[in-house]
Amino acid sequence: MQMLYDSDSFAVLQIHANAPEESAPTPAVPQLARHGFEIVDKRSGKEVYLDGSWAEMFQQRLSAWAQNTPTQEEIEDTLEGYSGLANTPMSLH
Repeated sequence: MQMLYDSDSFAVLQIHANAPEESAPTPAVPQLARHGFEIVDKRSGKEVYLDGSWAEMFQQRLSAWAQNTPTQEEIEDTLEGYSGLANTPMSLH
């Protein structure tokens, strides 16, 4: 897990699927590694997890940001758009 962005309003984490250990037995059924991004809307207390095509689109956005550094306002506006998908209340374990 890697923190990519943290502000008063949002936090973005990149989640990396765990690589199997060399000594671990090979599972009978192949398992798909599910890398993704978690976007936390601190204002509403909700989070959304992006994987699959959503994660790919978000990764493209990050790559574009790496080429042309956005302002904090641009980042916050983009994350605001994803926060509409957030329906899972945050909980601490």
